[in-house]
Amino acid sequence: MQEYNHSFNYRLQTNKWGEMEMLQIKDLSLHVEEGGSSVEILRNINLSFEEKKFYAITGPNGGGKSSLAKVIMGIVKPTQGSIYFNGEDITSLGITDRAKRKMGYAFQQPPRFKGFKIKDLLNLSFGEETSEQAICDVLLEVGLCAQDYLNRDVDASLSGGELKRIEIATVIARDLTLAIFDEPEAGIDLWSFQKLVETFKKMHKDKETIMIIISHQEKILRLADEVIIIADGTVKEQAKRDDIMPRIVQDLECGCNKTCDIGGSADAEPIG
Repeated sequence: MQEYNHSFNYRLQTNKWGEMEMLQIKDLSLHVEEGGSSVEILRNINLSFEEKKFYAITGPNGGGKSSLAKVIMGIVKPTQGSIYFNGEDITSLGITDRAKRKMGYAFQQPPRFKGFKIKDLLNLSFGEETSEQAICDVLLEVGLCAQDYLNRDVDASLSGGELKRIEIATVIARDLTLAIFDEPEAGIDLWSFQKLVETFKKMHKDKETIMIIISHQEKILRLADEVIIIADGTVKEQAKRDDIMPRIVQDLECGCNKTCDIGGSADAEPIG
């Protein structure tokens, strides 16, 4: 089934359940220059993301997950391939033009702004002057008491967990069509992580945003509708959560078990 988008001369794809594929990545590769030679970061990536769904991207460190997120957002330009969003070829568009199309990106380490208050940051995120009540509501959605945060600066006085939740509040304020979060659990404590998990769960329930979260955390993976495994710059697998999680958990436990079909005996003597 296909729906024709007259504005951009591209057919919006639907899957076998009739769900619209809002974001499509076609034959995408990325090479970077390093030490005078070309290094392959991503190779022949083909992915589709459907409206209103939550996707978790996982895989080993250095596999290309964050690079893919940056290419989707326009922070990095691909070497080849195409990206379609809502029927439009956005491959050549920069980060500003993609942001105007309601695409957003939350960094692994959110920036701090000394002298810039949280209420001002959220006002900016809403895109227009908004009421203090609306700002309070969005802070409440991420588990922060507005009275304690409205007039605080977005600076080093905020913990990692507080900063992550404020960044998520800016995403909610923008009412995005696509939101990308790069390892939101990085550098935060267990309590803050649990609050993040609750926030993502609520966001997925209440919003129509396509959520893409890069994570190694099982709790986040279990919130997703689909999980994508990326390693060595390629897509190893994309499947529904309930189909793929048993294999992921088995792989994680493999390194802790006495025996493992993949790696052999944990008690094996080293050679040499």
